[in-house]
Amino acid sequence: MEKTVPGHGTGSYASSQYDMGLRRYLSGVFAYMGGALVLSALVAFAVANIAPVTALVFGTPLKWVAIFAPLALVMFASFRFDRLSLGTLHGLFWGFAALMGVSLASALLVFTGTSIVQAFLSASIVFLTMALWGYTTKRDLSGWGSFLMVGLIGVIGASIINLFLGSGTLSMVVSVVGVIVFTGLTAWDMQRLKGEYLEHRGAQGHAGQEHLGKLQVMGALSLYLNLINLFQMLLSLFGQRQEG
Repeated sequence: MEKTVPGHGTGSYASSQYDMGLRRYLSGVFAYMGGALVLSALVAFAVANIAPVTALVFGTPLKWVAIFAPLALVMFASFRFDRLSLGTLHGLFWGFAALMGVSLASALLVFTGTSIVQAFLSASIVFLTMALWGYTTKRDLSGWGSFLMVGLIGVIGASIINLFLGSGTLSMVVSVVGVIVFTGLTAWDMQRLKGEYLEHRGAQGHAGQEHLGKLQVMGALSLYLNLINLFQMLLSLFGQRQEG
C-alpha cells in the first residue's frame, strides 16, 4: 500500500493538506492587509480632522516626510528582507501603514467624501476581481513580471517628477498607466504568493517558520500597495474636488 506524506506525497490527502495550508497562509496575508488598511484610515481621519495636526503636517516641510517616508520604508524592507527579523518587519509594516495614513489624509482634504467612497469601492472591486483571477487561473503570469516592474518604476518616477511640475496632463497619464499596472500586479502578486507558499511550505523549525511569516507580511504589503494605489489613481481620474 502506498504511503502518502502530508504536503509531499500524491493524491487527494496531500492536495487537501496543501489547500488548507495555503488558505491559512493567505488568510494571514489578508488579515495583515486588512489591519493595515484600518490603521491607515484611522490615521488619515485623525490627521485630516484635527486642525493643529493638519497644519503641522501639511503646513510645514513635514509634508515631504509624509510623501516619501512610506516609499523609503518599502524599499528598506525589500532590500533588507533577508537580514530583518520577523519582529522588525512587523514594526516596519505597521509603521508604514501609519505613515501611509498621514499621506492619505491629503485626499480627505482635497476630494469630497462621496468621491472617496466611490473610488475606494471601485478599486476594491477591481482588486478583488484580479486577486481571485490570479489565485484561480492556470495561466502562468510570471512573464508579466518584467513588464509590470518597468511600468511600476515609470509610474513612481513620473509621480515624483509631477510633485514639482504639477502638470494635469502628466497626472492623468500617470493615473491611467497606474491603474493598468496595479491591476496587473494584483493578479501577478496573488499567483506569486501561491508559488512562494508552495516553495516554502515544508520549512521546518523556528527559522523556517519565521521566514514563512516574513513572506506573509511582505505579501500583505504588496497587496496593500496595489489596492491603495488603485484607489489613488481612480480618485485622481474621477474624483470630485471640494469647493473652496
